[in-house]
Amino acid sequence: MRLASALVIVATLVGSAHADGDGLTDMLGPREIALGEALRGGATDASTIAMNPADLPLSRDLVFEGGYGYRLSDDASLVGVSACDTTGNLPGCFYYDYAGANPELDGASTHTATHVGGVDLGYAITPHVYVGSGVKYYHYDDGVMGQPSSSGFTWDFGATLRLTQMVNLGVVGQNLLGATSEDFPRTVGGGLYVHPVPSLALSFDTRWKLDGMAQGARYGGGAEYFLGSSDGQSGFPIRLGGLHDNGLGTTYLSAGLGYVSMQYGIDIGARHAIDGSDETLILASLRFFGKRFPGPTVDPTPQ
Repeated sequence: MRLASALVIVATLVGSAHADGDGLTDMLGPREIALGEALRGGATDASTIAMNPADLPLSRDLVFEGGYGYRLSDDASLVGVSACDTTGNLPGCFYYDYAGANPELDGASTHTATHVGGVDLGYAITPHVYVGSGVKYYHYDDGVMGQPSSSGFTWDFGATLRLTQMVNLGVVGQNLLGATSEDFPRTVGGGLYVHPVPSLALSFDTRWKLDGMAQGARYGGGAEYFLGSSDGQSGFPIRLGGLHDNGLGTTYLSAGLGYVSMQYGIDIGARHAIDGSDETLILASLRFFGKRFPGPTVDPTPQ
C-alpha cells in the first residue's frame, strides 16, 4: 500500500467482522486490490513492491507515490510511501509501510502496529527475461501484554518472462529467506498478464501460502480498461477484479478507478467480501511523475 502525501479522500463503508493484519495484503495498493491481486506478471512502479520486484524494468520513469487505506472490520489504517526510479540499468524502489489496527480480542479492544521498510531492485537480463529481488525489515507488535513483538529481515525473489509484447509470465517468492512470522509467512506465486490491445489488460494470478494457520491458495483475476484522451497524454483506468482464498474460505469482489496524466496519477480501489467474511476495504493513492520514457519493447516472437 502506498500513502498519498497530499489530499486523499476516504469514504466510510459499512462492514463488520474481524480481519487479522497480514503483511502480505496490508502492503497492497489500490491498483493491486482492484485487479484481484493479479499483477505478478505486469506490475509497474510501487505495485512491484508487493507483487513482483522482477517487474520493475517494465516501466521507465521516476515516481513518488503515497496512499492511505481504511478497513472498517478492524478499524485499520494502512499507510505507505515509496520512491521508484526505473530509468536506469538497475531499476529500484525504496518504500515504507505502516498498518495500525484495533481489533477486538475476547471483547476487549487491542492495538496492533506493523512497520515495514525496504528496497527492491530489478534487472533485465535480456529483452525477454527479467529478474528481481527485495529486502525488507519489519516490526510487528500485537498489542497484547506479555506477548513478544516480532521483527527481522526477509528477502523476496522474482522473475518475469516476456513471451511477446502482449504476454508476460511472472513468478515470485516472498519472505523466502530470513525471519518469518504468522504475519510475514513464506509464499510462492505466479501470474499471467495479457495486453491484447493497447487499451485493455487482463491478468490472472495465484499465490500459495506455505506457513501459518491459514495455509492454502489465493487466486484471482482482473481487467483494466484505459479510457484515454485524444492526444494520448492522459486517461482514466477502469478496473474490475475478483479473488478467492481457500484457506480463509473467503471470496472478494473489487473495483477501482483512476486518472493518469504525464505529471501525476490518482487511483482509488475497493474490495468487499461476498462470503466467508464481511471485510470491506478502500484505498487511495497519489503519484507524482518525474522524468518518463517509453517502456521497453520485445520482438513479437521469443528468441
